Amino acid sequence: MTFWQCAVRKPLYYRMNRNERNYHHHATEPHVAYFSMEFGLHEELPIYAGGLGVLAGDYLKAAHDLHMPVVGVGILWKQDYTEQYIGDDGRPYDVFPNFDFNNVKDTGITVPVRVRGADVTCKVHMVDRYGNAPLYLLDTNFPGSEHGWMTSRLYGGGVQDRVAAEILLGIGGVRALRALGIDVDVYHLNEGHAVFAGIELIREKMERGHSFEDAWQLTRQTIVFTTHTPIAAGNEVHGHDLLQLMEAYNGLHYEQMKRIGGDPFNMTAAALMLSYLSNGVSKLHGQTACRMWKNVCDASGIISITNGVHVKTWQDEGIRDAFDRRGDLWQAHQANKKRLLRYIEQRNGVKLNPDALLVGFARRAAPYKRSDLIFRTAEVIEPLLKEGKLQLVFSGKAHPNDKIGKDIIAQLVKMDRKYGDSVTFLENYNMEVCRMMIRGCDVWLNNPRRPLEASGTSGMKAAMNGVLNLSVVDGWVGEGLQHQVSGWLINTPPSQLMDEAQQDEHDLRELYRILLDEVIPTYYNRHDTWVEMIRASIDMARWQFSSHRMMREYFDVMYQKVFSKDHMLSTEPQIQEQEEWISHVPPIVYDPQEPAPKYH
Repeated sequence: MTFWQCAVRKPLYYRMNRNERNYHHHATEPHVAYFSMEFGLHEELPIYAGGLGVLAGDYLKAAHDLHMPVVGVGILWKQDYTEQYIGDDGRPYDVFPNFDFNNVKDTGITVPVRVRGADVTCKVHMVDRYGNAPLYLLDTNFPGSEHGWMTSRLYGGGVQDRVAAEILLGIGGVRALRALGIDVDVYHLNEGHAVFAGIELIREKMERGHSFEDAWQLTRQTIVFTTHTPIAAGNEVHGHDLLQLMEAYNGLHYEQMKRIGGDPFNMTAAALMLSYLSNGVSKLHGQTACRMWKNVCDASGIISITNGVHVKTWQDEGIRDAFDRRGDLWQAHQANKKRLLRYIEQRNGVKLNPDALLVGFARRAAPYKRSDLIFRTAEVIEPLLKEGKLQLVFSGKAHPNDKIGKDIIAQLVKMDRKYGDSVTFLENYNMEVCRMMIRGCDVWLNNPRRPLEASGTSGMKAAMNGVLNLSVVDGWVGEGLQHQVSGWLINTPPSQLMDEAQQDEHDLRELYRILLDEVIPTYYNRHDTWVEMIRASIDMARWQFSSHRMMREYFDVMYQKVFSKDHMLSTEPQIQEQEEWISHVPPIVYDPQEPAPKYH
């Protein structure tokens, strides 16, 4: 039986004898180390690329607010991901400034890591100034170091740069925790980038005399994993020759690494094989992930814990106060809208109308997100833009090496220049731009191809500010949004019934129908209904899609279950419970017989 041939969902833990299990019981919460390649805490600390990093930052802020025993582990990226601007030719270009990072603390701790034939010294910094649980950042970019390239650019360079950074995050991260004297009960891997942390934990146990198999089983009892995307580019695969060259084996040999991650080595599959329990980031995504990875032999069970966003960071205080006092939400919203319009005028020189409908769209530039969908039938959209009934504001970034992503942004800039009085593109998307947009737009547009949107946290941020979502039913949307109550839903038949072109055509028709027949008439003619929808949107989002709820759920549903004594004493009830989680169906779902997305 090969690595990809069996479909067992129960972790290897279940097959261990009771006497072999490592029992833990905590009167308090388990101590958690959260590993992530990026953290978005504030725009002045640019070590994040997008939603994955901002989610990680919100996680640490929630941990701080709730006094949870959590630390973050990441990397201090000297040149950020990219600062991306628009040239005179209408295409994005990248700038990579060197940041001083005076806002981080040097712990005085260094740890050694072996990478590609070199002994690499990593400095360990700490950040705790943004209302966050402590975040420890590894750094090789300091005077006298020959290895600064390893922590230069987030997701930059070639595959060797990527694997080197992943070795530092995983192996170096575990060693940093040891050097800092931080006790850890649960290692939470946020995406597959940190999978080498599991390899380091296995190596530690083997050095203490355990066999590989026992070390693997014991390690699995301490790891949980969050998978974020069904997109192939987000699930890395590396050749074993590369891993051997980079010394990622870390004392293991080929057969052992193949057992964990296959050949070629799949980082997501390895994380599923190294973890006790895993989760998708919405109920729909949890189902997609279960189907996508069902043929990985002995993978951990995948449940669903829907993402949440940090309310204090993202919700405007004026909106929060008006909602709590049952005050004038429209006045509070208009103040945010005017603030956004001033920001657009300062940045782009475009003066938009505060009384006209303003629709926002800000995403990573990826084809499946279909940022240009609304423009695809000019005879429908052009009159709305020229008459001033509709205004559109866009933002987003493409990976510096992603030509297709840059083509997408260039197309949006082309629309900006064609309809300058009604369409604008804000360059260099970051947390500041996001905060302005999710507070100041009237409507938040989200139209990905299903089922490729794993979560979509920007829509949560918009919803809790009373910015009404107009969205395809994917990611978080099917769990809370009610059509014509707290937003508008573009419901799509199962994708198995249509190819991409057919799905695009169907969704475009639905988008135009809802925009023309429901959104625009409600905005201009049914003001009281619009304000009621603002209130319903805030009420729906402020707890259900908050990072506080997410954090509490991680502890109650994942972390505590890993270390619960009662859970350790009986495996079969947990197996049954896990099956129930996997089969849970939210109110609005696609056909459960729909095949998983193709993955190569």
